[in-house]
Amino acid sequence: MSEQDLPGSAWRRSSYSDAQGNGNCVEVSCGAGAVTLRDSKDPGGGLLTVPAEAWRGLRAALRG
Repeated sequence: MSEQDLPGSAWRRSSYSDAQGNGNCVEVSCGAGAVTLRDSKDPGGGLLTVPAEAWRGLRAALRG
């Protein structure tokens, strides 16, 4: 899957990535029952898409 496969996606950057502002961030787009992640340094590169339920489980586990 590429960015072209997700037309109109709204990407948000992680608030915890790269406090120095060098562009080293993870970006997330939510929609259609799934969450897609990409590297902000290479927005045209590969994407990782996971079911929304799995994303919620990961977030809950990280929050402890």
